[in-house]
Amino acid sequence: MTHRVRVVYCTQCAWMLRAAWIAQELLTTFQAELMGGGATLEPGTGGIFEVYADDELVWSRTADGGFPDIVVLKRRVRDRIAPGRALGHADRAADRPARDGGEATR
Repeated sequence: MTHRVRVVYCTQCAWMLRAAWIAQELLTTFQAELMGGGATLEPGTGGIFEVYADDELVWSRTADGGFPDIVVLKRRVRDRIAPGRALGHADRAADRPARDGGEATR
């Protein structure tokens, strides 16, 4: 199955480079899954920064409170387009306790 990732970013806020970096990270991690579908950047306004996997919202700066940690974002994208796939270091990071003694974020 062909999958697609879309990163919508605010041009007024000059977030294109951040959006491009996130798209590059997702393309690198999910090469096989995104072949034929790819990753696209979509300019927007009003402070928007959202990431979609197969048209499902997986990150929203407004709803999720800021920009995504790339490991967290990769897990969310994986859960949508390649459930069950191991992410190596990203999965191991989720299993380690946080440095402050609290739980690792998932």
